[in-house]
Amino acid sequence: MSKISKEKREKIMSNIVAVLYEHSPRALFTSDISKIQARDEEFIKKLLLELKDKKLIIEVKKNPKGISYKRRSRWKLSDATYVIYKNHQSAENLVKSI
Repeated sequence: MSKISKEKREKIMSNIVAVLYEHSPRALFTSDISKIQARDEEFIKKLLLELKDKKLIIEVKKNPKGISYKRRSRWKLSDATYVIYKNHQSAENLVKSI
């Protein structure tokens, strides 16, 4: 397997944040994100864990009924990331409309 450059990894992580913002407040499974990004689940999970370490996203280990998942995780944006991304998107749309 070929190496992916740091710039491409950053771009893919940025796309993951965009996907999570697009589906917010719903948390997505790793498999759903990998299907949207057309990437391997293990690769996407590594990137998700990096984003979690940077405190940009939150890992959800329980289903809506409060029962813990044994082998699955869902992911959503942290509140701070959501606010920042929302403001960024609003500023971009304002510039485009001018």
